[in-house]
Amino acid sequence: MGNPHGFLKIKRSKTDYRPACERVKDFAPVAAPRAEGVTREQTSRCMDCGTPFCHWGCPLGNFIPEWNDLTANLHWERALDLLQATNNLPEVTGRVCPALCEFACVLGINDDPVTIRENELAIVEYGFAHGLIKPQPPAVRTGKKVAVVGSGPAGLACAAQLNRAGHLVTVYEKADKIGGLMRYGIPEFKLEKSVLDRRQALWTAEGVVFKCGVNIGVDRTVAELQREHDAVVLAGGSRVPRDLKVPGRELAGIHFALEYLTQPNPLDARGKKVVVIGGGDTGADCVGTAHRQGAACVVQIELLPEPPRERPAGQPWPKYPFIFKTSTSHEEGGERRWSITTKEFKGQKEKVNSLVCARVDSSLKEVPGTDLTIEADLVLLALGFLHPEPINGLMVELDQRGNFKTDQNYMTSVKGIFAAGDMRRGQSLIVWALDEGRRAAAAVNRYLAVT
Repeated sequence: MGNPHGFLKIKRSKTDYRPACERVKDFAPVAAPRAEGVTREQTSRCMDCGTPFCHWGCPLGNFIPEWNDLTANLHWERALDLLQATNNLPEVTGRVCPALCEFACVLGINDDPVTIRENELAIVEYGFAHGLIKPQPPAVRTGKKVAVVGSGPAGLACAAQLNRAGHLVTVYEKADKIGGLMRYGIPEFKLEKSVLDRRQALWTAEGVVFKCGVNIGVDRTVAELQREHDAVVLAGGSRVPRDLKVPGRELAGIHFALEYLTQPNPLDARGKKVVVIGGGDTGADCVGTAHRQGAACVVQIELLPEPPRERPAGQPWPKYPFIFKTSTSHEEGGERRWSITTKEFKGQKEKVNSLVCARVDSSLKEVPGTDLTIEADLVLLALGFLHPEPINGLMVELDQRGNFKTDQNYMTSVKGIFAAGDMRRGQSLIVWALDEGRRAAAAVNRYLAVT
């Protein structure tokens, strides 16, 4: 390891964020770049455990102790090779992943865990800055053609892996640019879209073909894709939002979070009283965006109780704990309320102006006599997603949740058509989507070898 005593002598460094009063004035990244010297120190905190549970915590199985050690000893290129061996988008996960690995870090048992996510980002950005990341097209082409529908993390990882195997891959995306929710669901201040454009240019140079503005099932049929390709992978994500069907839902001024976060759009919070319903990351992104648009005030409400500040007894290390988190958006202002249910939307002239709410107990049952009113000019529903959108003309078997059902080889009930990511497993984290895409690519590769 880089320093046998590093974890004893060096403390975990906090992420260096731009001052809140400064960053709310723009959509530039909230985090400041970390100096190479700090990265070397922080990677040296890794203990090179006999049993590195960070591997277990990360769905991608990243070689975390290995590239920490290499970086601590200034072997950046070798560290980069190991990082990219398991992760197709480390520049994205290094920015927005919730870092399951850090909660499984052995050092975290009695100290602050290693800054694994920031180390990952430092390695890949070093690679780009020093020209170490270059197009590497496959030496041999198989002649097999694969269509990947959807360009979120699952679709992109799948496409990259299949192209690396020598197949001819075309990615179809109904939006005008690739990225899925990475582009149209995560604000610029958390993930600048030039990061996606940079990686797309690299994959294009390696031979992946991207066709944006093509809605499969509308502009092109699934049958056409089947005729033109040897395999089809559906990776369109889980895009049907969960609604809140209470009286007054039809009033103007109530929108799904994704409508709001997809910029540019006509929704502007300037001077408005904003209420965000939903306490997850998407809700926090809405809070941060509202601050930057100049909202008069922002309130975020959540049905569940406020999480504990420490690990609950039922979520011991190395499990990922459900604990209280404060995002950069929350640090910028606003109010958070827990154990709140929304009973009704009130309005005037067919436009929302308030919410009738009530407190709930630990079993989520309404507590009598606790009604309260929250004023609102703009209400954003950040309640997650239910299942994938249907594809016209595609008759495949679905599971009980409405996801595309597959066998152990990621194939749907239609031969030659595969599914991966949120479309297959339901809404989840970006690292799970990347893992899904890579596993689906391996399954497709096996299928093409015998067909």
